[in-house]
Amino acid sequence: MSDADLIQSSLVDARAFASIFDRHFRAIFRFLRGRVGGQLAEDLASETFVVAFARRSSYDQSRDDARPWLYGIAVNLLREHRRAEERRLRAYLRVPVVGSAAEEPGEHLDPDVSAALLELSHEERNLILLLTWADLTYEQLGEALGLPIGTIRSRVSRVRSKLRDRLMPVEARVETSGSELA
Repeated sequence: MSDADLIQSSLVDARAFASIFDRHFRAIFRFLRGRVGGQLAEDLASETFVVAFARRSSYDQSRDDARPWLYGIAVNLLREHRRAEERRLRAYLRVPVVGSAAEEPGEHLDPDVSAALLELSHEERNLILLLTWADLTYEQLGEALGLPIGTIRSRVSRVRSKLRDRLMPVEARVETSGSELA
């Protein structure tokens, strides 16, 4: 039975859509995991099928394979997620930090930290936030992002260097580099 047939059947018997999920969830999840890591990929993949189920009556029945349709939904959800993250970080730029520390990671960010995070690529931002906010070890980061430990170590080092350069005042950078030369 084609995907189109299953989706058509699911309009009468919603349980038929489970076969679409069973056929394509792993592929959608793998694609998303490569883009955003394991945990978020699982959430976005699940949401992809929730959206697909809700929109199944508008599925183009001339298409036997639902994968392109599902990938399109997944890409749109990924785009929405990234936009929301960037809006949140930009909002932190406008909100002054209250108190010495927030109760939850990311609840109140220093505007300079928000600006520095926005300058990172999405992958770099994921890496450093998983390290700091989720408190993952390098090994756990490698597992979550599907990368070898050596790659994790070098990327963390590069991201820390970028953040240090962005956040350290110019005078302190000059003093630090001058003392290293002595």
